[in-house]
Amino acid sequence: MAQVLEFKLPDLGEGLTEAEIVRWLVEVGDVVAVDQPVVEVETAKAMVEVPCPYGGVVTARFGEEGAELPVGAPLLTVAVGSVEPATEGGTPGEASGGATETESSGNVLVGYGTGAPAARRRRIRPAPVSSTPLSTPSSTPSSTPTSAPSSSGPGSGSGSGAGKAPDLGAVDPQGPVAVVSPLVRKLARQHGLDLRQIAGTGRDGLILRTDVESAIRSVDGERVAGAASVPRSEPDASVERIALRGVRGAVAEKLSRSRREIPDATCWVDADATELMAARAAMNAGGAAAGAKVSVLALLARICTAALARFPELNSTVDADAREIVRLPGVHLGFAAQTERGLVVPVVREAHTRNVESIGAEIARLTEAARDGRLTPAQLTGGTFTLNNYGVFGVDGSTPIINHPEAAMLGVGRIVPKPWVHEGELAVRQVVQLSLTFDHRVCDGGTAGGFLRYVADCVEQPVMLLRTL
Repeated sequence: MAQVLEFKLPDLGEGLTEAEIVRWLVEVGDVVAVDQPVVEVETAKAMVEVPCPYGGVVTARFGEEGAELPVGAPLLTVAVGSVEPATEGGTPGEASGGATETESSGNVLVGYGTGAPAARRRRIRPAPVSSTPLSTPSSTPSSTPTSAPSSSGPGSGSGSGAGKAPDLGAVDPQGPVAVVSPLVRKLARQHGLDLRQIAGTGRDGLILRTDVESAIRSVDGERVAGAASVPRSEPDASVERIALRGVRGAVAEKLSRSRREIPDATCWVDADATELMAARAAMNAGGAAAGAKVSVLALLARICTAALARFPELNSTVDADAREIVRLPGVHLGFAAQTERGLVVPVVREAHTRNVESIGAEIARLTEAARDGRLTPAQLTGGTFTLNNYGVFGVDGSTPIINHPEAAMLGVGRIVPKPWVHEGELAVRQVVQLSLTFDHRVCDGGTAGGFLRYVADCVEQPVMLLRTL
């Protein structure tokens, strides 16, 4: 006899608490194998395929494409056992492949496939509520499968209350808070809301971000109504609104946090990159027989690791709670890469142990993965210093925003022929502008200037790097 198992959105790791459904890879009635990818989701850090740990027939899917689901929300249900693919209006029967009801590989982790069964996540149960069923807004995608109409009751979305703001004050103030997302807690704290007074519309009363946002709108509306009775004009239908979510939302949040928390300063200098370009040309003179071409970015990355060895203050982070500067032992070098999904910052691990060729190969590998949308959350986190080559966009200078929680970022403009005084005479040289944005808490201008001047000297005289090889 078949057993219907529910597969939930797994723990994404790296502090991620939700994901957006980009594309379903299976339909209701399809037979799936153990560890077969069933849905493509986009997190705040990467786009990945989620494999199902069960083998059997898909009986229901939860959430439409474009919907956001919290970790732990149902993704789909699978009939495991001797069943056939379900047909419309029919009943599951004998399945090809003969999946057994115990066929499972355990919980999955997004981006890393499946492994041994993991310990079950502890779910926080909400406090007892009044006998009146909660109404789920129609925008909540996780409560209704696409295979059949939802039943009435809590979380069903039926009734005249659907789509209303969460009921403030319907929850026992002494009960536990049904929240699993730290982002939801932070949002409520920033707006002075008591989560115990918000009734969640998620599964088992889970408080979702939409619940807190609805409560914020309700409170703001009351404040505006109390302050003035001036009627508000209807929103302009011609105005385009784009949701800040996925990678774009993560970038917005990180940059905003950087500006709020880090007292940054920027210094810059023009450098004669003629000798650097000549050195690169000499390295690549051997053609394909000498291996992969050395890129300008790889040379600049190697210069950065040498500069950080001399000025370790810039390879650090600030622990604001402990009021400490944390010097980091190794350099994990991030580099900005523009993709169709937006700006991402892959990280070259242990960059301080690599030579130019090794750094260049890793940059090329990560760049290709970024363009294909195959970067994992682990490849986008853990950086200690970032190199931003905005010269590829044809601009000379910028004031980069530090990639929180790092302490500095080096920006590189385009390398173009310009008039330059060389050996006492006016000449046309290849000139580049370098800019360093740094956290003024970790060092003063003297250290930042010393770092930037060393980088500029290595650009002008690449032979200086021989001392650190």
